[in-house]
Amino acid sequence: MSQHVCIVGAGIVGLFSAWRLLREGYRVTLLESRDGPGLATSFANGAQLSYSYVAPLAEPAALGRFPGYLLDASAPLCFRPSLSPRFWHWCCRFAAHCTTARARQTTRQLLALGFLSRRCLHALLHESPAAALHYRQNGKLVVYRDADAYHAAQRQLSLQAQFGCEQFALDAAECAAVEPALAGLEERLAGGIHTPSEDVIDSHALCVHLAALIGSGGGEIRYGAPVRGRRLAGRRIAALLVPDAEIVADHFVLTGGLESRDLLAGMGLRVPLLGLKGYSLTLDCARGVAPALSITDSRNKIVFARLGDRLRVAGMVDMGNERTDIPARRLATLIRQAREVFPQAGDYEQATPWAGLRPATPSGRPLIDRIGHDNLYVNIGHGALGLTLAAGSAELLADCLSGRQCCIDPAPFLLASA
Repeated sequence: MSQHVCIVGAGIVGLFSAWRLLREGYRVTLLESRDGPGLATSFANGAQLSYSYVAPLAEPAALGRFPGYLLDASAPLCFRPSLSPRFWHWCCRFAAHCTTARARQTTRQLLALGFLSRRCLHALLHESPAAALHYRQNGKLVVYRDADAYHAAQRQLSLQAQFGCEQFALDAAECAAVEPALAGLEERLAGGIHTPSEDVIDSHALCVHLAALIGSGGGEIRYGAPVRGRRLAGRRIAALLVPDAEIVADHFVLTGGLESRDLLAGMGLRVPLLGLKGYSLTLDCARGVAPALSITDSRNKIVFARLGDRLRVAGMVDMGNERTDIPARRLATLIRQAREVFPQAGDYEQATPWAGLRPATPSGRPLIDRIGHDNLYVNIGHGALGLTLAAGSAELLADCLSGRQCCIDPAPFLLASA
């Protein structure tokens, strides 16, 4: 009889994990506290599959920018210190990772995971295509208005070329040529970095698609099933307790981001996760002038991704705020900055706003590891790269559970390396 795996959390990481383990031959039960798949961080994120843009937030220049963020309400990163010891512990570990050597090492490790994810996702979409996903291999263009920032990006391009990235530096005119919707911004651009291999996909639609594949493949998904506790058997978890039931399994995998952090804390286990709050807008662009390429405005750290007749605009990071409310000033800032780049994309005042928490580790690398108990695993901490890295992370998890040699080095993604 095949072994039974219980996975907790039906976001994009949990769903990919469940689908991959089902394909591996495991019997799979997926638990989700909400009423459907992908309703939290995976719901309305930036939609860009950024395999070549995985450089961590923890890099040398980050620390120098923090004082300015404390004073600028419209800054891409809003830093609001918390009294929580957990917050300051995370910040201290983050600061320790802000060195050139560590940033380069993390970039290399995340690129390997990103390229693995691309292969895995492409295989899935070749096997099970779906028009509702709005998947396109449309490429990505990151535009720079500051010459120094553009030159730094060119240096990063040279570094990443050593690891297999195919990217091209464009001047302002070439940026407007490759994406005509940027014509109004051309005079203010220093240049851009074009990566033709990047993709775009509707994350929530992909979650729904994966849930359907899991169901049709013999997996079980239980919605409205928050985990309330556990039953132990020596060094192992025998069962997880949900309302009116207990789920007995051979292995348990936590993939629910901050909910997994809190569940682990209830078991006396600590993982360094912080919820980095991000925002998005979704607007009708059917009659507007919207980009065909995925665009990133580097100055304001805003991404634009076209999903059929909708334009997804996402960006900003709030540190120290793990609520999903949408302050009026942050929403107004996002609308204003988006309108500066693509003023005729659509009616921004009618856009649908959203906020979500990106569960991030101090290093920027996800945690894919066994923790605390002999049969308890985590696949968490992907930050803003959950959509990009989910498929590859599921592959690493399958390798870990099976005990076989991993397809890439798993060491950077262990708890000890966070």
